[in-house]
Amino acid sequence: MPKGSKQKLKLYYLSRILLEKTDDDHSLTMPEIQRCLKAYDVTADRKSLYDDMDALEVLGIDVIGAKDGRSYNYHVGKKQFDIAELKLLVDAIQSSKFITEKKSNELIKKVTSFASQYEAEQLKRQVVVQGRIKTMNESIYYIVDDIHYAISHNRKIRFEYYKWNVEKKLEKRKDKIYEVSPWALMWDDENYYLVAYDSEEDIVKHYRVDKMQNIGVSGERREGRELFRKLDVASYTRKNFNMVGGEETTVKLEFENGLVGVMIDRFGKDIPIRPAKEEGWSVTNVSVAISDQFFGWVFSFGKWMKIVSPENVVDSFRNELESLREEYIK
Repeated sequence: MPKGSKQKLKLYYLSRILLEKTDDDHSLTMPEIQRCLKAYDVTADRKSLYDDMDALEVLGIDVIGAKDGRSYNYHVGKKQFDIAELKLLVDAIQSSKFITEKKSNELIKKVTSFASQYEAEQLKRQVVVQGRIKTMNESIYYIVDDIHYAISHNRKIRFEYYKWNVEKKLEKRKDKIYEVSPWALMWDDENYYLVAYDSEEDIVKHYRVDKMQNIGVSGERREGRELFRKLDVASYTRKNFNMVGGEETTVKLEFENGLVGVMIDRFGKDIPIRPAKEEGWSVTNVSVAISDQFFGWVFSFGKWMKIVSPENVVDSFRNELESLREEYIK
């Protein structure tokens, strides 16, 4: 690139230098800025740099000059993202099981580009992606994009749905092409799920996005609009433990007061919580999908949680416990 062309990029290089090399704790003097520009083969006198600083302000870059002894130091104040926000984004990427390890590292590298080189070091110290349980479906990002496209264009989708076998290989759940009307994407238990209407069975279903393959957008318009207008997606998530559905039932649960936080985390702050007859215990009524996963969740709290009603659910839970007991006394 001719030298004249690089001079035309002076404002770009100046913004890059200030964003990468300065923050609230690190600044540059005017001579240091000139030396950094020279590394890009760009020359600049002080007067032109003062004008450039004003231009950067117009462009939305918060350049702050502060007198320090006989010289002025310059740094970028408010940035597009605060370091605390970037750490939050990095944590979310790291903990997301549906993002592969390779993609996690790529995304984190992009996130760190919004920080100064000093702040980036803080982000690198908290980057621990290797060894995390991650999906192996590299195409999940394109699948999500196709689903969003179908939703925004009011179209059905077709796909193959897979499961893991004992050889640790993915195999088709059924020898068929699934066709559904997509209405929402949910993130639950660090996984992505599609919530869709199955016109064949006339019910709402959910699918793990990382288990979907060979997705295609259909020319047919979506169905189930009225059903989804009435559906509370957040409530649907709470009722379907670990996304494994069952018959929806209102159950009465008694629990030791120390589990109040657990109940609110699972069912939200709107659930009614009343004192139980036993001191130090509370009771609530919640709507859940009755399944082995729900029983397993209750069982995980041992004697500190009880299903009180309805009787048929209590009986089912008792039978499950008895069946398990028999398995272990053979």
